[in-house]
Amino acid sequence: MSEKCSEGASCSSCSGADGCSAEEKQKQEERVLQSRLSSIKHRIAVMSGKGGVGKSTVAVSLAVTLANQGHKVGLLDADIHGPNIPKMLGLDNKRLQASENGIIPEPVTDNLAVVSMAFLLENPDNPVVWRGPLKHTVIRQFVADVQWGELDYLIIDLPPGTGDEPLSVAQVIKPMDGSVIVTTPQEVALLDSRKSVVFSQQIEVPVLGVVENMSGFCCPHCNEVIDLFKQGGGRKAAEELKVPFLGAVPLDPQVVVQGDAGKPFVSAFPETPAAKAFTEIAAALEVEIKK
Repeated sequence: MSEKCSEGASCSSCSGADGCSAEEKQKQEERVLQSRLSSIKHRIAVMSGKGGVGKSTVAVSLAVTLANQGHKVGLLDADIHGPNIPKMLGLDNKRLQASENGIIPEPVTDNLAVVSMAFLLENPDNPVVWRGPLKHTVIRQFVADVQWGELDYLIIDLPPGTGDEPLSVAQVIKPMDGSVIVTTPQEVALLDSRKSVVFSQQIEVPVLGVVENMSGFCCPHCNEVIDLFKQGGGRKAAEELKVPFLGAVPLDPQVVVQGDAGKPFVSAFPETPAAKAFTEIAAALEVEIKK
């Protein structure tokens, strides 16, 4: 029995309850995906070569800074095995809600909404034991099945390294405006961040720039700047690799305190050097995107 497909044409491969063929379903899913993406002006991946450099902190701070400036922002937590974004935004007890038009992203403010694997876990202690194909599927669903609406920016927080998730994001979200590479100044972090720069270029995702996190610490008692992890390594690596340097973010204890409390420090302490650094990074990022 022939049925009418979504475009109105008769599809000989359709049969009653089974609906359209697998090929037609795939085409329909692709149309939905492209429709969602067409409503998103800029897509930016935040990457790092190794863990512990503050990549998720940078992703959250950048998203919140842009939202505070009046932009409509979506934050996609694509770290399937270690989804920390909800905790940092005070959303750790939330669950994704669905409507007939798709999944509803969890709102943070009027201008910022989040989707994360953490919203699907019944217990935050439960590990996600998945291979590459499953991770690819859920990343695709986080774009195609989510009602992101009209966005100025979609910020994608990726896990450290150059594995399945960055590859899937590059394949699903096309075209990407580019990547932001997060590093700390010490040599061991810079070695891996340089790999991330080259990796991003290999998968044809432009490198928008490098952010040097934990760049010096200003003593709250004497105001002396202490180079706990050195300074300037990120800028030097960016120059050597011929990619933009977006800025340096100093250490601030409130970043940890506010992150654990689920309150972005860029909103709680906007006058601190670290928060001001993100304002400058957001401005530099917009310049690079316009290029």
